[in-house]
Amino acid sequence: MFTELNGPQLRAVETLEGPLLIIAGAGSGKTRVITCRIARMLKKGIAQSAILALTFTNKAAREMETRVKELTGRKLQSLTVCTFHAFGVKILREEIEVLGYRKNFSIYDETDRGQLIRDCLRESGIAPDGVDMYALGQLFSNIKTGRSSWIHDGKSGDIKFEKVYREYQNSLKVFNALDFDDLLILPIELFETYPEIRDKYRKHYRYIMVDEFQDTNYTQYRLMKLLSYPGGEETCNVCVVGDDDQSIYSWRGANYENILAFERDFPGTVEIKLEQNYRSTTTILEAANGVIAHNANRKDKKLWSGNGGGRPIVLSCPENENDEADFIASRIKALMMEETLNYGDFGVLIRTNFMTRPIEEAFLAENIPYKVSGGTSFFQRKEIKDIISYLRVIANSNDDVNLLRIINTPRRGIGKTTIAALNDLAKRNHNTLWDALSRVHISGQHSRDIDEFMNLMNFLKTEFLAGKEIPKGWALSQKVRALVDRIDYWSYLVSEYSKNEKIARWKFANVEYLVKSIEYWETDADNFDPGLYSYLNRISLITRDDGSDDADRGKVNLMTIHAAKGLEFPVVFIAGAEDGIMPHTRSIEDGDGESNPLEEERRLFYVALTRARDKLYISGCKKRRRLRDLIDCVPSPFLAEIPPHLIENWKEEKNVGEEAEDYFAKIKNRFRKE
Repeated sequence: MFTELNGPQLRAVETLEGPLLIIAGAGSGKTRVITCRIARMLKKGIAQSAILALTFTNKAAREMETRVKELTGRKLQSLTVCTFHAFGVKILREEIEVLGYRKNFSIYDETDRGQLIRDCLRESGIAPDGVDMYALGQLFSNIKTGRSSWIHDGKSGDIKFEKVYREYQNSLKVFNALDFDDLLILPIELFETYPEIRDKYRKHYRYIMVDEFQDTNYTQYRLMKLLSYPGGEETCNVCVVGDDDQSIYSWRGANYENILAFERDFPGTVEIKLEQNYRSTTTILEAANGVIAHNANRKDKKLWSGNGGGRPIVLSCPENENDEADFIASRIKALMMEETLNYGDFGVLIRTNFMTRPIEEAFLAENIPYKVSGGTSFFQRKEIKDIISYLRVIANSNDDVNLLRIINTPRRGIGKTTIAALNDLAKRNHNTLWDALSRVHISGQHSRDIDEFMNLMNFLKTEFLAGKEIPKGWALSQKVRALVDRIDYWSYLVSEYSKNEKIARWKFANVEYLVKSIEYWETDADNFDPGLYSYLNRISLITRDDGSDDADRGKVNLMTIHAAKGLEFPVVFIAGAEDGIMPHTRSIEDGDGESNPLEEERRLFYVALTRARDKLYISGCKKRRRLRDLIDCVPSPFLAEIPPHLIENWKEEKNVGEEAEDYFAKIKNRFRKE
């Protein structure tokens, strides 16, 4: 089982007791080490239920669990391998009632959270249309997680949102809902307030592992620390695996210095470095080592490879972004023919999403299939979730989560006070919210509002499930269109975006597209069950977390460098290697003072370099269009940090070669100045 491990890997696998810090360089087989450690524990007779492995994505957790199954040949019913947030949910489903919530709480995604913040702004007398919702959401997150405070860090203008924040927190409680920050903050509150609950989980999980430790934020570190200390004289069996050179998420709170904090907080920590890279050629690793060595705040390490020297890194200097895109597309087509590669073998990495357009156009022109990572799924858009929620409640009245979403959407006068009373009634009687609605007798206007809502839903249930009044033979798409008209969703959008009707029209066009997509689905000759329940089951599969990658394996991967972390490709193109993009001007200017933004930008470039297995292309334009202006570009300073003997200038034609020499001369000249 462990014969293929190198010396440091084997030592890491066999060190099961006490605190362990594994510094795992890019491509050094850290997932193999973690899975082998779990297999080793099971082989030694440690119970599955005593092991907790925390990851950062559901995809990584599934991969880890699958590999452990393959190694051990065992079923893993009691092993816990999950993300930090999923682990928080696991704790809260069991313990949250002591904090005043019901166990069937809902979890608000960014769309739900944004809408609630908008509602709270209105209730606080602030017009949402004039507020940067993303920035306000970040402020609320920073306040909740302790990264900022109203007293000390509130900027001029921020303090007026303190009331909105209190309203937001109160509203979450009323709706029996949590946001993503709560999934970590509330378990910490539980552990700190109720030591008996904390001790129960400490005794349960005696062996803890954390993957991608450099990406943990302060909150995640606190949760891990609370869980890892068993107290008394017992050994603390916690293993963290990370690489400070790949810490690229400070903008969302990640702190690579948690690696240093771990050594301080866990006395007797054993440190093991994994420096042999199994992914890339020596050429690519030498380039990466040359770049990252310029960072001062890092653990000293040097990746090496047994894969041989490899081909030079190709540097291209196209005239503009359109030429750059054409270069990338043409090289992909050529390499497909020359080296028997598949489209899925190519990764095209960019610093920011604004750079995708010319590359997408070039791919479309060359009939190159591709996928772009990031963005909001169609089924996660608020307007789509609103309509789907109506359908889910029609299909299942006891769906509290979706019922809460639509009970006052469009607005019908059922406010938070009424919802709080309904929640209390449901809790007292151990019933669902629908049962509470059916029973409640509240005097005044609220009663009429509830009656109107119940009449609407009962009518819709009859029409969708029995079809008595809607013309016989109407298809599901026609019924959904009738639903949209009956709730007057268009007027709701207009009132929500009264200062920008274009947004309302765009959102309503999405609803129209939803209806069209249902019509297309139900008229498919291979669809033998075009009913409501079948459709909702299909939607659940489409919107499940992380999705399935099978359909995308035959497509070129166009993504930001952040999205590419943890991935690898035989051939990688890094586009936009220009000063102002790499490093990014805004990231340098917006540095929070707690970290070195230039060093993080260098780490980001290092991550991009180490995604490549065999072949690496880097391009930087001489001119690039920014809005309406065409500006002259300067090569990225990071290019000067790559040892020159590793770079080959792209020479398709003589004049192109001469231009490449001029471009590289700029790099050398900049290097001399520094």
